[in-house]
Amino acid sequence: MMRVSRMDDLGISTYRLVIDWMCKSGKISQAYVVFEEMLQRGIQPDNLTLSCIIYGYLVRGRLREAYNVVDRIEKPDISIYHGLIKGLLRQRRASEATQVFREMIKRGCEPTMHTYVMLLQGHLGKRGRKGTDPLVNFDTIFVGGLVKAGKSLEAAKYVERVIDRGVEVPRFDYNKFLHYYSNGEGVVMFVEVGKKLREVGLFDLADILQRYGEKMATRERRRNRAVEP
Repeated sequence: MMRVSRMDDLGISTYRLVIDWMCKSGKISQAYVVFEEMLQRGIQPDNLTLSCIIYGYLVRGRLREAYNVVDRIEKPDISIYHGLIKGLLRQRRASEATQVFREMIKRGCEPTMHTYVMLLQGHLGKRGRKGTDPLVNFDTIFVGGLVKAGKSLEAAKYVERVIDRGVEVPRFDYNKFLHYYSNGEGVVMFVEVGKKLREVGLFDLADILQRYGEKMATRERRRNRAVEP
């Protein structure tokens, strides 16, 4: 039980902070005790609090319990889906996390930049995928997409940076990568990269990047309509 001088002063935000800290510390059993106490006091959990519980279960490998919590949520929002995706990626279940990504889109919940970054890191690693086979090497696929999108100069510069960095592979900045190609040209590039990924059987990655490309295409059309006389 939580012990404070004035129990009545405890609200959902305080409980959420404690539950979040416990879940991230691997103390899911203690977190659930606090969660039950909160319910007994008549405080209804919000989705942010539930996402902490879901993530806590997942990182401990308790997938069934995590999904049981999700199934009881009437209106899951971005925080719930992010808790699921982040927890599944921690368990190295990138394909399952991508299925959650597809489900959230199907249910009308729009992914954010953070969603895409998490998924790319989950599939490719924080340093980028470096497979020995060029067909499953992200650098090769990425450069091929640039060339097909008519961005040969950018492709050449990217290759130069890859060569210059030598054996050490730097951390790949997915945020910058997505922001840089958040335009009309990027839309074409993502489509081409998506096709290449499908050719080598990387359907999850293809879906993630092509969905991002579609999102950018929609945004580009809105911009064009806004500037039309």
